[in-house]
Amino acid sequence: MTVCPRNRRQVSSDASSPIILDTDIGGDPDDAVMVTCAARVPELAAVLTADEVGGERARFARHQLDLLGRTEVPVTAGADLGNTKYWVVDGMTPETVPGATADVVGTVRTVCATTSGPVRWIGCGPLTNLASVLRAAPELADRLIITQMGGALHHPDPRGRGRAEHNFRLDPDAARYILTRARHLTLVLADVTFTDTIALYPGHPLYQQLGAPGAPPWAALLVEHIDRWDTDFGYTTKMHDPLTLSVALGLGFVTVDPRPIIVGDDGRASIDHDRGSPVRVSTGADYSAFMNWLSRQLIDRRP
Repeated sequence: MTVCPRNRRQVSSDASSPIILDTDIGGDPDDAVMVTCAARVPELAAVLTADEVGGERARFARHQLDLLGRTEVPVTAGADLGNTKYWVVDGMTPETVPGATADVVGTVRTVCATTSGPVRWIGCGPLTNLASVLRAAPELADRLIITQMGGALHHPDPRGRGRAEHNFRLDPDAARYILTRARHLTLVLADVTFTDTIALYPGHPLYQQLGAPGAPPWAALLVEHIDRWDTDFGYTTKMHDPLTLSVALGLGFVTVDPRPIIVGDDGRASIDHDRGSPVRVSTGADYSAFMNWLSRQLIDRRP
């Protein structure tokens, strides 16, 4: 059940609701891992790319979905924020993979037209695409059940202390807009997702299983992606986005509670009991149960 910030009304989103993924795939590999898990879900209806790199994030997403056998899922190239720092998959998409359309609002309207009920939006990048949708089609605010990876009340990353979480920092205006306009919003905060307990890296048992002899092409793609991230940045890839997906799927690994949240001009989130918008935020997680589920999605169900 999701609480509506404006009138506290409750709306249910069952397992048959279509899913729209909004991802900045091609940087931190957790997005690609999340897409792999989401491709197992029949209700996946569309993938949008955020923080675009000349349409290359969309092409990479198209390539990955094709390898996963989800050729029918459309990919739409979204907002380009001019950020190229977190882009590590250059050249990994075959030249034969076509470019994507760029009509984000049209794609979302098409998905929403397939049902009279709610549509699940899973945001794993900056909130620019979502803000564009609600500005152009405000009537969809009642339909979209939004689970967004983003924001931090107490940033657990030493490199990030004193500044906003990445997704909010890339487009603070969009984050502030969504916080006040979205009717059904859950934030999966970095406070809960930023932990080595859910990290993958070269040598991790799950990484080794993905790279075992006879692994399918999509698994080899993930391994190369993780290798490049490790080489370029030296960071583990923490499973922020797959954990966010699990919240949208209602799997129960993450505890969520209402909090009155505001977002500053710089994208930093904080609790404000006087001015804050009441939204559901992550407050804890069963990381062991989540990692067991992730292993099943990546290994036990591997073709």
